[in-house]
Amino acid sequence: MRTASILAVTILLSTTGSAAAGHIDPEQLFLNVCGFCHEAGGRKAGKGPRLMCTTRSDAFLANRIKRGKPGRMPAFGWLDDAAVDEIVAYIRALGPCPPATRTGGGQG
Repeated sequence: MRTASILAVTILLSTTGSAAAGHIDPEQLFLNVCGFCHEAGGRKAGKGPRLMCTTRSDAFLANRIKRGKPGRMPAFGWLDDAAVDEIVAYIRALGPCPPATRTGGGQG
């Protein structure tokens, strides 16, 4: 996990110039930081759960991104709040998600 985190930081810094760049491309940020574990841009499970159609709150997602989950997901606390908000908005835009088929993805 730590190697994946270091690789993600390296890729992000090389593509954006900094972790707190003025404007970021949320899809590219997601692919660089999260895509190693959340496959198909978050649309299907991989090493991590599918994020598309998750019923988790924005606050839960933001907290999990920042703090991680020991043994399951690395913490990405180096991302500023704007970048985390962009990732959460990207996750919310995945879909479509009919109400009857929403999942609890991201619980892990």
